[in-house]
Amino acid sequence: MSTEPRLAEVTEPGPEQQASPDTDQAVKETLEDYTLRFAPRSYRRWTPMVVATTALGGIAYMADFSIGAGIGLAHGTGNALLAILVAAAVIFVTGFPLAYYGARYNIDLDLITRGSGFGYFGSVLTSVIFASFTFIFFALEGSIMAQGLELGLGLPLWLGYLVSTLMVIPLVIYGMSALSKLQVWTTPIWLLLMVAPLVYLVATDPGTVDRFLAYAGTDGEGGVNTAAVLLGAGVCLSLIAQIGEQIDYLRFMPPKTEANKRAWWTAVVMAGPGWVVLGALKQAIGVFLAVYILAEVGPTAAPEPIQQFKGAFDAMMPSWLVLPLAVVLVVISQIKINVTNAYSGSLAWTNSFTRVTGRYPGRMVFVLVNLAFALALMEADMFSFLNSILGFYSNCAIAWVVTVATDIGVNKYLLKLSPHAPEFRRGMLYAVNPVGVVAFVAASGLSIAMYFHALGDTLQPYSPVAAAVIAFALTPLMAVATRGKYYLRRTDDGIAEPILDADGNPSGVTYECHVCRQQFERPDVAACRTHDAVVCSLCLSTDKSGDHVLPAAPAVP
Repeated sequence: MSTEPRLAEVTEPGPEQQASPDTDQAVKETLEDYTLRFAPRSYRRWTPMVVATTALGGIAYMADFSIGAGIGLAHGTGNALLAILVAAAVIFVTGFPLAYYGARYNIDLDLITRGSGFGYFGSVLTSVIFASFTFIFFALEGSIMAQGLELGLGLPLWLGYLVSTLMVIPLVIYGMSALSKLQVWTTPIWLLLMVAPLVYLVATDPGTVDRFLAYAGTDGEGGVNTAAVLLGAGVCLSLIAQIGEQIDYLRFMPPKTEANKRAWWTAVVMAGPGWVVLGALKQAIGVFLAVYILAEVGPTAAPEPIQQFKGAFDAMMPSWLVLPLAVVLVVISQIKINVTNAYSGSLAWTNSFTRVTGRYPGRMVFVLVNLAFALALMEADMFSFLNSILGFYSNCAIAWVVTVATDIGVNKYLLKLSPHAPEFRRGMLYAVNPVGVVAFVAASGLSIAMYFHALGDTLQPYSPVAAAVIAFALTPLMAVATRGKYYLRRTDDGIAEPILDADGNPSGVTYECHVCRQQFERPDVAACRTHDAVVCSLCLSTDKSGDHVLPAAPAVP
């Protein structure tokens, strides 16, 4: 007879089974937004369109206008538009499988990454990359807001940085429930303020379009240049990690059924990879507005969104209303995106710290850590060297996202070497899977070397292409070389009930964790190694001694 743990009857916990203080705190905090775990069916009460609107509300950031303007002013409109288009295509293609997995299986990008080539601890690497993304872009948006407060209210930049940081703390405490309301109610105002001046300028002065299309850039050449396009695309591709923030919302999608499948797919595509359509449009608008105000404010101020919209509003309304509206637009945009940056960043830091140390200090601790990093970048005037930061960062982000997307699309569906359903629980995964880790480290390392001219000036613009190509090629090669044996540490979690229901959705059957005594749905639990009971994924993460973690492989009968 097999000695493998098998759930039979949940026993009353003895003294040795009581939850630790860390676990108690973790359970209390994570049951609002499921910080470190699967989002259960009982919590996912929003419609697909509400989830999609909330997710898209998070891309109201003004950074796109600055990014597009910076590329356009440097390389000309033609090169900038091509760069934006190339980056958008890559982001859409790689974002689709990730968004689908997040929405279908109700897990965030870190949990997807664990089972898609990285392993339980291997994905700590990418969690840090994602956390870095959130504070870099928080700092960028905070800088833009501070510029608006300086121009509109005369607030010194250093104080504006502090205000833009502190004001999001009350909003980000409450998780998905508060964020959904904030994003839904502010989106119409934001759209009206952004679109109205653009439509007015094009309708009343068609010459602005001709000047925009003819702009040649600071080099004065004006023709399409491959190196310029790739350099610009590299900056735009720094936004590829935005799909992680989209998935932080998409994981709350309701189960996909025959009745809602059209709305479900529409929401997933629109709020998943579809975010880049609006992002690319904003980048192109940034080029347009920068060219429009260039003669008036000069090349240094033209990439600043507050200057761009001040110039646009000035053409269509009384002067006394221009600055207030421009400041309102910038503030609304900053709040909408930076609550998302602070929220998603805190999840990433918490996830990494808890896995590595077995301790859960509380998500709010990492909200403050993330904000401290962002504030330091703002005070260091990161806006002045924005493109350099984003160009470097994009190499790491591209390597990560392409690796995970390739594992899902190729290793899972074509080669069938990677398990089809995602796995994220401790004990079920190896600590490190060489498939994703090797592909990611090689792709990011070589592309960063190229970016810093280590392989010559000629290859430098091609660093983002190298990151994508190397990750795409190495991920299936490593899966074939290892024969897929490092994906699952074991295939049986000791519970007879299937993880997926008849429709392929995560099962809603509930079990009580014998450590924290809370109810959790089937995908979030596994059998305990030492007791005839189940343990939730978070209690497994905080189990420092490993007493509850299942052994590496089923025992031989």
